[in-house]
Amino acid sequence: MSAATEPTVEPFGARLRRAMDTRGPLCVGIDPHASLLSAWGLNDDVKGLEAFTRTVVEALADRVAVLKPQSAFFERFGSRGIAVLEKAVEEARAAGALVLMDAKRGDIGSTMGAYAETYLHRGSPLFSDAVTVSPYLGFGSLRPALDAAVINGCGVFVLALTSNPEGAEVQRATVAGGRSLAQLMLDHMAAENEGAEPLGSVGAVVGATLGDAGVDLAVNGPLLAPGIGAQGATPADLPGVFGSAVGNVVPSVSRGVLRFGPDVAGLRESASRFADEVRAAVSAA
Repeated sequence: MSAATEPTVEPFGARLRRAMDTRGPLCVGIDPHASLLSAWGLNDDVKGLEAFTRTVVEALADRVAVLKPQSAFFERFGSRGIAVLEKAVEEARAAGALVLMDAKRGDIGSTMGAYAETYLHRGSPLFSDAVTVSPYLGFGSLRPALDAAVINGCGVFVLALTSNPEGAEVQRATVAGGRSLAQLMLDHMAAENEGAEPLGSVGAVVGATLGDAGVDLAVNGPLLAPGIGAQGATPADLPGVFGSAVGNVVPSVSRGVLRFGPDVAGLRESASRFADEVRAAVSAA
């Protein structure tokens, strides 16, 4: 790491470790699907989006470690939807939750730099604690985001092994030396996190529904694990997927928690139950 990229604020990995230890190892998605808005008795419009998002933030931002808004569900409403997202990010962070923007951005050069400015630069209306990115234009294409994350104390979660079946044709493909492409990306992440304590700030996205992941997940960084709840995985599955790295897993639940809304108590009880189940599974591993 060059002197130009030495962190000037507390690294994301340290902040995430503390949040997981104090609030529980859980990330709750804010995914305002049209079907969820309907289930909550809301219209599929900006007013419905705003009511849904406000309720989730008010219910959970002061108690869960991570909130993960899915940008696409806000973007579909144009500038008015983005305004709702900006307010949600600000209010969630003010209440103590770490905000992981699920945007899965991936590009090259100045365009990747612009994405980094959007999510990882203080002063941006969408400044978040971390963002998801895609490395499949080459891991080096992520450098603007990786450097911005270091400078601003943010995290970057890199897609590695996703739970969608289509992902395997790319992620499981082999490269020179016989490694899978996913393993190559994980090795890059491990290099970025080398020497970080207590946890690096470059995380991997690895689906909790994969069974045995079949890769080395010792990246010294957080492992975001979507798929808990509605997609079929349970906290008890985590040790089998993540092995010795299970203590660094950040399980992500969306519909499994959100289906209990708009009742605030229901949202809180569901999130608390998932966090307790994850703690138990990790302790037993």
